[in-house]
Amino acid sequence: MSLSGLFLLIFLALHLALNFAALFSRELYESVCEFMDTNLLVQIMVPVLAAGFIIHILFSMFVEFKNWTARPRAIAYRVPNKSKALGWESKYMFVLGVIIVGFLVLHLVNFWAKMQLQHFIGGEPENAYDLLIALFKNPYYCAAYIVWFAALYFHVSHGFWSAFQSIGVSNSKWLPRLQFLAKIYAAVIFLGFSAVPLCVLSGLCG
Repeated sequence: MSLSGLFLLIFLALHLALNFAALFSRELYESVCEFMDTNLLVQIMVPVLAAGFIIHILFSMFVEFKNWTARPRAIAYRVPNKSKALGWESKYMFVLGVIIVGFLVLHLVNFWAKMQLQHFIGGEPENAYDLLIALFKNPYYCAAYIVWFAALYFHVSHGFWSAFQSIGVSNSKWLPRLQFLAKIYAAVIFLGFSAVPLCVLSGLCG
């Protein structure tokens, strides 16, 4: 699960860089989206990315199931301090993941199904920039996406350093550094992704 998580962390950073094009101009954003729709390497990466999400979700479900069944309820009170030491997000990683997956489905319906999917099935893709502006001018959608990014912040802020710890890149010296980097990375992801809907809603974009 840690390797699939690290793969998705890289994807988030790349996706954020592409999203930032919308903050500069319609032309730049449309050029980026056209490149994503027509580049062969990107088309190959789409199923790889989908597989990464599916593997990460299935592993997280497996780990959560093991945690639920690992010890009897009667002795669960014996280990209350571990989760407190790790922070509340470590306790609710699965719940945060469910929220993220729910909004991911919404995102796929709002964007991927109307653009990239149309290329696959021979349909007529909608204009990427017009779609972006129309969606985020709706304050309810704007708020929903920011809630999604907030859930992503907490999920990533724990998952970042936890993934490195799982593959052995962690000790008493490096763990605090990784946790600090996790907060920085998660904050950049949250603020960066939130910037686009807020820019559109405020009228600064579009």
